[in-house]
Amino acid sequence: MLVYPLGVIGIWQIAIIALIVLLLFGGKKIPELMKGLGKGVKSFKEGMKDVEDQINEDNKE
Repeated sequence: MLVYPLGVIGIWQIAIIALIVLLLFGGKKIPELMKGLGKGVKSFKEGMKDVEDQINEDNKE
């Protein structure tokens, strides 16, 4: 169970959201969306690592 400031999100709410996404985008489009989301997360993590590396280099100087 996930707790957020607006309330509690249970398994039924997650299932309903997943069903709505499936209905809106269709089964064939979802893997493409997840692939794009994965690439976005990977890019974000790489950007954060670059920032951390830059901060560490600046602290060493």
